[in-house]
Amino acid sequence: MLRIARCARRGAQLALTVAAVAALTARVDAAEVLPPPIASALARAGIPQSAVALFVQDVDAGKPALSFNAGQPLNPASVMKLVTTFAALELLGPSYTWKTEAYLAGPLAAEALDGDLVLKGYGDPRLTIEHFWLLLRGLRARGLREIRGDLVLDRSYFEVNEHDAARFDGEPLRPYNVGADALLVNYKAVRFQFVPDAAAKTVTIVPEPRLAQLEVANGVRAGEGACGDWRSNLKFDLQQNGGGAKVSFSGTMPASCGERYWNLALLTHRDYVHGVFRQLWEEMGGTLRGRVRDGVAPALARPFAIYESPSAAEVVRDMNKFSNNVMARQVFLTLSAETLKLPGRYDRSTRAVQSWLAARGLDLPELVIENGSGLSRTERISAGGLGRLLLAAYRSSVMPEFIASLPLVAYDGTLRKRMKFESVAGQAHIKTGSLSDVRSIAGYVLDRNGRRHVVVFIANHANAGAGQAAQDAVLRWVYESGR
Repeated sequence: MLRIARCARRGAQLALTVAAVAALTARVDAAEVLPPPIASALARAGIPQSAVALFVQDVDAGKPALSFNAGQPLNPASVMKLVTTFAALELLGPSYTWKTEAYLAGPLAAEALDGDLVLKGYGDPRLTIEHFWLLLRGLRARGLREIRGDLVLDRSYFEVNEHDAARFDGEPLRPYNVGADALLVNYKAVRFQFVPDAAAKTVTIVPEPRLAQLEVANGVRAGEGACGDWRSNLKFDLQQNGGGAKVSFSGTMPASCGERYWNLALLTHRDYVHGVFRQLWEEMGGTLRGRVRDGVAPALARPFAIYESPSAAEVVRDMNKFSNNVMARQVFLTLSAETLKLPGRYDRSTRAVQSWLAARGLDLPELVIENGSGLSRTERISAGGLGRLLLAAYRSSVMPEFIASLPLVAYDGTLRKRMKFESVAGQAHIKTGSLSDVRSIAGYVLDRNGRRHVVVFIANHANAGAGQAAQDAVLRWVYESGR
């Protein structure tokens, strides 16, 4: 009997050991082996699994269902905006607004200002031409028509060194390379509308805004053939001229293209604001006698007029839906300007974010933030770290605003054309990221059983550009498997 009891105990111990090993193996399989559809998609794209990190976890679960290379610091591209967004919604608040103020530096009588008009910016990320018009319309409504002094721009809310727009990719005129500025207007971009006339074989070029100091020379002809890459046969030349510039377009554009647009950032922040101000002000019947210069608003003076931006919840929605890098840099700098009460600066905003993460108990030692937009060669985060941040955001009071800011798969933003006729369409709010050697997605998927999951996928490899099918496979797997 004793021998039987001992054998029974040994059998029970062996069974427990086997069960423990089986459980451990199951956890390893769940954590370290890619599901076949994802592995196959990566193989077809020529992306090695070592260059990929994934993290998937049910928001109500205590551990991830999939954690593959999740601790490896990688360049996240634009999904870094999720860090900036969450920090902004919690530190600034969803109802926070950015102000742009106008001051009169002199007496106003009979609609004439005998002095300077001072515009002070507070980093509004969405001060478009329409919104800038509202500020100027407010000035006219308050009885200002003639400005006998200068237009003075107070840009001191941000402390930003001279921005090298060519540093990232050698494309200094591309709007996404525009540097941050406390008085950013319309993203400093000029939109050129190309309107071909097949019969006359001409192309009309219409710039918006029409800046007085920007001369446009049009040498473009309308041609035949399919549209294709319509800009491939066009050339432009830019010549700077003090506070202005001359841009010359030449080449042939297929008439079959119809109207097309080309956005360029051609002037400095100061000259651009000056040009937009003059255009709008003169359209309103106003006059500006002086020049434009930088300066500061009068101490202790009350603003003559104030424009307030839409709420932070609306701003980050635009920022994330369309992955606007310029807006992200503006929001990121606002974090230090508001929380530290010092001029916004990238290193200060990094410290503000790190302090916020520490206060929340989010340990992300691998996190490297350069400008908060993801348009960077140095920014880093791990899939696991970003996944934990998304889990924290889901439990935050700002969760509704945070999730609503993300593109809805197959419906809007950067994902409006993706996975349109698949079951996951409309069931996932996902931020995308893209650089020459980076592809990433991060956000939330509601699976077919009604459970919500945090999903992060990051690929850093020369073939990352071919990884869209692998991203889609991740979303499809999470939705269909109901992990």
